[in-house]
Amino acid sequence: MSVAPHVYDKDRRYAVLVVDMLYDFVYGKIKTDRALPIIPKSGDLADAARSADIPVFYPNDSHTRRDFEIQRWGEHAMRGTKGAKVIGALRPRKKDVEIPKTTYSSFHDTRLEKDLKRAYDGKGANTLILAGLHADCCVRHTCADAFFKGYETIVAEDAVNSFTELQYLTGLQYVKFWYLTDVLPTKKIVKLF
Repeated sequence: MSVAPHVYDKDRRYAVLVVDMLYDFVYGKIKTDRALPIIPKSGDLADAARSADIPVFYPNDSHTRRDFEIQRWGEHAMRGTKGAKVIGALRPRKKDVEIPKTTYSSFHDTRLEKDLKRAYDGKGANTLILAGLHADCCVRHTCADAFFKGYETIVAEDAVNSFTELQYLTGLQYVKFWYLTDVLPTKKIVKLF
């Protein structure tokens, strides 16, 4: 059994990541109907973060035909298309930051870490709260890289999902065990703010 480390309890600086809530993931080429129920909770989480002056990031697939991931999933979230845009119900606000990515992790070959370090007047965020798709893929790989880079992570269990219930549960169990991720409902997370 794992226990989250809570290294930053005395100086907690949150950032919210809404991962891949894009037209192609929710309504399009690689859609899952399991994305629909998490839209309101993802929105509640982002709104609560904004109200508490917590930065909100949108790490999103933004592919070109050269991206290796296209070999696995086919063309989806192609840069410059509607499929690569955040769904209207969760559209980023003026202060939010969109982070284009070309593979599963929100950190791999992106500017996410640089932007996280700029938060809080250069002190940087140290605890990432994740919502979006998919618990067993992009959320999981983002938690992995966050762990490797020294960030604590929290996954909003009612604001993430996957193609199947088994994938969802496996994804949550994996990050909880291996990356010491706290897995909590949105209503508990927003009380931390």
